[in-house]
Amino acid sequence: MTPKELARKSVDYRKKILKYIYSAKAGHTGGSLSCVDILNVLYNDVMQVSPENFASPDRDRYIQSKGHSVEALYVVLADQGFFPESDLETLCQYQSHYIGHPTKKVNGIEQNTGSLGHGLALSVGTALAAKLDKRDYRVFTLLGDGELPEGSNWEAALLAAQYKLDNLCAIIDHNKLQITGPTCDVCNTDPIDAKFEAFGWEVKHVDGHDFAQLKETFQSLPFQGEKPSLVIAHTIKGRGISFMENQLKWHHGVPSPEQYEQAQEELNVLSEAL
Repeated sequence: MTPKELARKSVDYRKKILKYIYSAKAGHTGGSLSCVDILNVLYNDVMQVSPENFASPDRDRYIQSKGHSVEALYVVLADQGFFPESDLETLCQYQSHYIGHPTKKVNGIEQNTGSLGHGLALSVGTALAAKLDKRDYRVFTLLGDGELPEGSNWEAALLAAQYKLDNLCAIIDHNKLQITGPTCDVCNTDPIDAKFEAFGWEVKHVDGHDFAQLKETFQSLPFQGEKPSLVIAHTIKGRGISFMENQLKWHHGVPSPEQYEQAQEELNVLSEAL
């Protein structure tokens, strides 16, 4: 897809994220809006995975470590045809499989990732299995910058380099806010790039909302042979909605009827401009 086609699709994804969070009266709005452009490019331009090949051992794998932003993933998976979009009308309802974190009971989900800090370790294991089985599939995982202080991330980072997992790409949704405040104030992990490089990773920075940059970056994988790749995607929490952008309260805020109407109108204006 072209960058313009991807941009149009992201506007539609944002409308749907807001629609289902608003209807469910629950969800992680800000983080879903910050990472959806990344998911858009991965599923529509990069990864070899679909409902048709999901049972194939050679499919690419995607594991969402920042599982609380699952609304973005649900919307993208529905668009890919993994399940009817109407299923999302049951989001966060009693006995629905469409809950607030990824679960393998939903078609297209590779791993349950309810606890932050586990997705990278799962991805390292999955990438190592590919090497041992002599398969060519790639593993992609999306981490939140707020989960980086979890110790399991750094153990996994060490092992990824130790086993030369150049089939692994980790992406950090670097929106610089987490539930209790700016990441630099809660537990500062800067400089992220230097830390991962010291652990043996090859690192690139990218504007996480620039589709041309995202396409070019993912097309260059692996960044270096026999090294795992890290993409630090600089994003904006609440991206696309003026009153949500960079606002801590929208970590898991639900819009009022008036706010929902304003947000949809802003996205309609954006769509018309593309």
